[in-house]
Amino acid sequence: MKIMIIPSSLDMIKKLINKFDAIMIGIENMSVNMPNFYSYEDFLDIYKYLKENKKEIFIVLNKNMHNKDLDNLKNIMFKLDKLDITGIIYYDIALVNIKLENNLKTPLVWGQEHLTTNYMTSNYWNSFGSDYTLVSNEITFHEIIEMKNNSLSKLIVTVFGYLPMFVSERHLIKNYLKTFNLNDNSKINYIENKDNVYPIVDNNNGTIAYSSHILNGIDYILEMREHDIDYVLLNSFLVDAYKFEEVLDMFNNVNDKNRQKFKEKIDKMFNTDSGFLNKETIYKVKKND
Repeated sequence: MKIMIIPSSLDMIKKLINKFDAIMIGIENMSVNMPNFYSYEDFLDIYKYLKENKKEIFIVLNKNMHNKDLDNLKNIMFKLDKLDITGIIYYDIALVNIKLENNLKTPLVWGQEHLTTNYMTSNYWNSFGSDYTLVSNEITFHEIIEMKNNSLSKLIVTVFGYLPMFVSERHLIKNYLKTFNLNDNSKINYIENKDNVYPIVDNNNGTIAYSSHILNGIDYILEMREHDIDYVLLNSFLVDAYKFEEVLDMFNNVNDKNRQKFKEKIDKMFNTDSGFLNKETIYKVKKND
């Protein structure tokens, strides 16, 4: 089982270089749900450094693509195909078509967020060149293991960080501020609902709302290792660099003896929960009287 991270800065990458196996990087104007984005030129410098340190690199091109994006998307995919990229994470099917139509060699990662919930669909996209699946945050641990036992693709499972709840191309925060003539240049806003506080980002690609709690999945790491989960993912979004390093150290060194201690320590550091790892999603049909 490999440790993958989503870093918040180049400094973080350099500081943690010996503590992870793989990394996820967002490209400017092509990615959503990332703490930072890089131009292709800036990425090339990071790429060289990561390859010198023998790290796997996953590039995130997961925004909804429009016709005006396609030339740029194709150009970036052609450039990436000349590099040693482990996988490209996609949401829009345009990436699958570009890969197949142009016989590109770089593997794809099926990453359609709330849809990546089962092995049958995972295997379908595997037949079109998606060698990896970024598993939905909304299924249980047992469902993840079922996917692993039956999926042809390698799985990436998120185990730490704020979770994206929804993405909208509409500028919900900016429109609200404009409607009520409010001035606020904050990069991150928050919505309070009862005792929960939800981070919201409104940037060039639209609005992204995140969970009020940080996912703490360290209690499941040993079982994931036993079941040969391919990658576990830790996201540094909105987490102080020194705290993220401390958490990463715990995930790297967890064992039967210290698991409960590490879980409690992370719970004290942040407002956490275990997401849907031990909670089934149940749909109820409302009956009309």
